Amino acid sequence: MNAKASSAPARARTPRAPQQAYVLHSYDWSETSLILELFTREQGRVAVVAKGAKRPYSQLRAVLLPFQKLLAVYGSARSENQEVQNLKSAEWTGTGLMLGGPAVLTGYYLNELLMKLLPRHDAHPALFDAYTRTLPLLGDTDPARVEAALRSFELVLLREHGVLPALDRVTLTQEVVDPARRYTLRADSGLGPAAEDEAGWPGELSRGLERALEAGALDALQQICGLALADLKNRLRHLLHYHLGHQTLHTRQLMRDLQLLE
Repeated sequence: MNAKASSAPARARTPRAPQQAYVLHSYDWSETSLILELFTREQGRVAVVAKGAKRPYSQLRAVLLPFQKLLAVYGSARSENQEVQNLKSAEWTGTGLMLGGPAVLTGYYLNELLMKLLPRHDAHPALFDAYTRTLPLLGDTDPARVEAALRSFELVLLREHGVLPALDRVTLTQEVVDPARRYTLRADSGLGPAAEDEAGWPGELSRGLERALEAGALDALQQICGLALADLKNRLRHLLHYHLGHQTLHTRQLMRDLQLLE
């Protein structure tokens, strides 16, 4: 293989068919146009420009909304490798929902995680499917079900991002998890036995989390998360913060501020 050719970065190809997509974020590009960050099933996170989308009579204006699954066609006549491509068309698939109340902020929390952890043009179909299935649960009237859905999504995201260790083995020793012992997840050393002052969760639960993740069984993952919500929330929050580095989650800070006002 030619050495020069092998060192060239992978190039994202222009889709030739409509892509399943969600709008994660939008920016003003001009008085009439928007730049959108899309989360697509086949190409991951993609930036597109929607020309004229802000005009009152634009057909795109009522379509390019968050939390709505779209079929989007995008590309560029000049270069398939442009960082920001032209949005050719977008259609609502008939699925999705208009989140209301606290669920809106929770939905934007998911979007912010995807924006800050996923590089562009890095496809994760399993994560896309988990996102699709998690959104309807954010408006559930049972707070525990919402929390379980969030923890499950965070686990899938961290696993797809490549930073979640196996939950059926002690990370540092690769010793198989003992169902009778308690374990916890640390940002700097992975899964390990819980200390006396740590709540942790049973080894059997940890093994169940791993089985559900490996099988892509989101329903089972949510049920298991529901058995250790408090400690999972704390541990996953530390792990996310660790891998976000200097980046701040603005939605999380806003949630805290709103709780102080209650």
